[in-house]
Amino acid sequence: MRSSRIFAAAMGMAGAFLLTAGNASAIGPAAPHVDLPASAVTPVAMQREVPEQFKRRAVRFTTAERPGTIIVDTNNKFLYYIEGENSATRYGIGVGREGFGWSGVVNVGRKAEWPEWRPPAEMRVRERRAGRILPEVQPGGIDNPLGARAMYLYKGNRDTIFRIHGTNQPWTIGLNMSSGCIRMMNKDVEHLYSRADIGTKVIVIGPGNKQGKVDYEDRGIDIFRTIFGG
Repeated sequence: MRSSRIFAAAMGMAGAFLLTAGNASAIGPAAPHVDLPASAVTPVAMQREVPEQFKRRAVRFTTAERPGTIIVDTNNKFLYYIEGENSATRYGIGVGREGFGWSGVVNVGRKAEWPEWRPPAEMRVRERRAGRILPEVQPGGIDNPLGARAMYLYKGNRDTIFRIHGTNQPWTIGLNMSSGCIRMMNKDVEHLYSRADIGTKVIVIGPGNKQGKVDYEDRGIDIFRTIFGG
């Protein structure tokens, strides 16, 4: 009987060790750079299916805007990167919740991989009133709300405080959940980040129509590019 109890205790200790080791990356300090693909570093418990319409697609797209421009359609929760004549890459996004939507023409003023998060003072005050305490600075890593990449949106030389960024909450894609930032799945923001340079024009279509008239039409999935790439 005594040997059975010793064996059970040993097995319990081993199980606890394995559980701790398996969760070490979640509770240890996050590195500002991670060499794993973004799709591999989203916490397993948070991996939920994104609706099919919000998955990255090559689409037939007509617009008067130049290739390399980003158009953000906050109403339909899509971001378009214009590839060339009659073509774009469409990404699903999450956008600002009620009262936090915005519109305008801005540009990518800065870019960062595994960015740190500095919540604005007004956000920290607002969240504190709701009983949630936000840090002044959160280092980059898999638990950071900005995800794998961030593109900082500027108006001229002024930081708007809005970003196009990844997320550690992929199930929020297609929803109005943010405080005005444009969130993407980590694998999608990595894809866009590698193509959108500093200075890229970003047109955000949303409340107030401050972006002015934008001529564009999403004509659906580009079957040829989807099958053969390019």
